[in-house]
Amino acid sequence: MRSMVFALSLLTAGSVGFVAQRTTAAPPLNDATIVAIFDAANTYDIEVSQLALQKSKNADVRALATQFMNDHKAVRQQGRDLAKQLKVTPTPPKANPLAPAHTAAMKELRGKSGAAFDQAYAANEVAFHPQVLDAVSSTLLPAIKNAQLKAFVEKVGPAFQGHLEAAKQLQKKLGTT
Repeated sequence: MRSMVFALSLLTAGSVGFVAQRTTAAPPLNDATIVAIFDAANTYDIEVSQLALQKSKNADVRALATQFMNDHKAVRQQGRDLAKQLKVTPTPPKANPLAPAHTAAMKELRGKSGAAFDQAYAANEVAFHPQVLDAVSSTLLPAIKNAQLKAFVEKVGPAFQGHLEAAKQLQKKLGTT
């Protein structure tokens, strides 16, 4: 379970992998790379939530997955629209640790069912959101050059905190805190 939480936190908190990458002589983050990281993180959490909707029978898990999926779809689209308006082409970093971590996490989640899946999904969401909050505040925001992009990321930041609290509540309901 510990390795799954680690892999899942890397997959959805995409920029965390890029924090480590930056310390190993990777090029500095720019707005195009940040847009790509932001888009990927939203996409991966959408996919995890879609899987929860396919696999879970628990009404609370399904409600949270629906909320997260809808929220991340909306934010992802807003980010894409802003990138288009700013004429910024999202450019993923060359070494993208998100894809393999996401693939591994999805494989592990697909292998679970019932209460074990529900608990793993909740654990993923609780692990993911603090990592994202930290990465956004300590790495992404300081690197953003465009004022509109920075304002957008600052505007959606509180939603990550709200998602964290909702995921913690789900964990309590599932008895896995």
